[in-house]
Amino acid sequence: MRLSDFKALTFDCYGTLIDWESGMVAALRPLAQRVERPLTRNEILQAHARHESAQQAQTPAKPYRDLLAIVYKRLAEEWGVVASHEECVAYGRSVRDWPAFPDSMEALRYLKRFYRLVILSNVDNETFAFSNARLGVDFDAVVTAEDAGNYKPSLVNFHYMLDRLGSMGIAKGEILHTAESLFHDHKPANEMGLASCWIHRRHADEGFGATMDPGGRPRFDFRFTSMAEFAAAHAAEQAQG
Repeated sequence: MRLSDFKALTFDCYGTLIDWESGMVAALRPLAQRVERPLTRNEILQAHARHESAQQAQTPAKPYRDLLAIVYKRLAEEWGVVASHEECVAYGRSVRDWPAFPDSMEALRYLKRFYRLVILSNVDNETFAFSNARLGVDFDAVVTAEDAGNYKPSLVNFHYMLDRLGSMGIAKGEILHTAESLFHDHKPANEMGLASCWIHRRHADEGFGATMDPGGRPRFDFRFTSMAEFAAAHAAEQAQG
């Protein structure tokens, strides 16, 4: 199997293209600093993952910016800190400030020359518009949780995406799903029979960070530690002919 075997790359956005963990930790710092005991970065991320996943299962149709406001409230309660409604809402809106990984824009612009680029993300459309501006590329399709009415790892989102891409003339076997999260993306990609590429951004860290434990290592067809490495591997393939 070669990277050039595919016509479309479907991307998770947050954790893969946007550095959501750094964005989360920065936006949660004022709350975490009010906690009685110091919290490590991974403690913050793991608590966030638990509350986010639970809330996504409870309210699958709620827009991500509003869902994050509830996550903030639950974190404050767990940590024994008082948080105002205004703080909760502000955290939900903070996603627009989360930075892109430094290599995302250049890699996407390179890959755009060879593939249709598609977003499959657990986000709302308003919020993604801000992230898209940071990524600096026009995606051929954007499928959000708001569009699908559900959150990954639900297969509803993947079926919705495949229907959209089918209408664009792209078959399942022509898609390489590209993502960091084993829980949100690679496990359901396995269930859907999609080829996948793991962008292992957390390769130098322990645990699963802001995502839940997938409960076993899903299969993946390619693994890179960055989008820059992915683009370089594709360029090497092209040079070989």
